[in-house]
Amino acid sequence: MTTGEASPEPPFVRDADGSFVLDAARLAKRFGWSAEELRDLMRRGLVTSRVERGEAEDEGRWRLSVRCGNRCWQAVVQPDGTVADEQLDFAPPQGRRERR
Repeated sequence: MTTGEASPEPPFVRDADGSFVLDAARLAKRFGWSAEELRDLMRRGLVTSRVERGEAEDEGRWRLSVRCGNRCWQAVVQPDGTVADEQLDFAPPQGRRERR
């Protein structure tokens, strides 16, 4: 799933320090799960996240990434807080090769 338009309700807010805080219910919706399913995966240590700050021509932009299994959700956040791009990718399981 890729969307080139701003999402009406991004799955994050910024706290008083400017850090990104992901809302479990909204993020889970992006993955097609319930908030409880996402929380359970998080408790089990199966969800990882990364926040990257843009440099040079990307100064002021942020890329947020959340991975679980073969799924990776990413969003690019503009300096004004709007979501410039959002996508959910599915990768083949590691160690498996595609048969031809």
